[in-house]
Amino acid sequence: MIYRVLRWITGIALYWFYRDILVTGHERIPRDGPLLIAVNHQNALVDSLITTWIMPRRIAMTAKATLADNALIALFFRMLNVIPLRRTTDEMHNSGGSAADRSRNNDAFRDILSILEHSGAVLIFPEGKSHNLAGLEPLKTGLARVALQARDQRGIKGIRILPLGLMFEDKGTPGTVAEARVGEVIEMDAWPATDYAALTQEIADRLRVVSETAGISSQQPENIQHTKGLIRGCLIGLAASWGRLTHRVPIRIARKIAINRSTDADEPAMFTIMFGIGLVLLTYVIHIAIVGVLTHSVWIAFLYLAGLVSGAYWAAFEDHPHRY
Repeated sequence: MIYRVLRWITGIALYWFYRDILVTGHERIPRDGPLLIAVNHQNALVDSLITTWIMPRRIAMTAKATLADNALIALFFRMLNVIPLRRTTDEMHNSGGSAADRSRNNDAFRDILSILEHSGAVLIFPEGKSHNLAGLEPLKTGLARVALQARDQRGIKGIRILPLGLMFEDKGTPGTVAEARVGEVIEMDAWPATDYAALTQEIADRLRVVSETAGISSQQPENIQHTKGLIRGCLIGLAASWGRLTHRVPIRIARKIAINRSTDADEPAMFTIMFGIGLVLLTYVIHIAIVGVLTHSVWIAFLYLAGLVSGAYWAAFEDHPHRY
């Protein structure tokens, strides 16, 4: 339940920030069975949010452990049961240059294997870091090792690796377009080799196909103005206008905070969304408290809250259908 609610909230927040999130190859996403999702990593936590939003099934996310140094993100991690991975570079930095503990991620790998045993899906960023380069960075071998260990040592059948490429028109600028491109899956049952280096190279090759093609797709958002009817269209327009009015101030404040806090190109969108969600929820509490004091009615306060939530939804999705 918490996962669905937070997925819904972050979906709205993504569409507050990006004008549209295009998806190509959506039909290639496996709806069931053990699944490892390999995603390129250019936009920090936003990459996880977009992947979670477009997937038609629940997924477990992995993320670098240092992100949890931010209290808001740490709370988000706990609520979604995000699996923290400790990177070699971070461990060496924290230990003053000493060699990283090779067993540092054993617990995380056990969690991933357990999810796969229960036919779950896990998101992994095989580059191991978020970056601002146009191309794909060299992949770490962790994803391939987990896939082979799950198949050969745990005997898990039907494991698939799904390449997912994320591209951005301008990842740190509101009102731009993001695109997710779904690649061809790797069927581990049919994969002949037990060499993790060869599997890593295959993952890289397939991920490069969907993440390094120049430019955002030319497909346009669907126009639903002609199909939703005049009366319904007017009601949606009113709800969207109400949503923009009631959410404009906290979103603008969140954007200013995000710009001031950002030290890298992949942080403005992440901070805008995270601080935006927090400030919007805070304003909801203030609104409901004021309405409750003025009306002395729990029902009116509840209806007002429903109006705020409905406004937020249609402010995000007025111009295109909620497709995922």
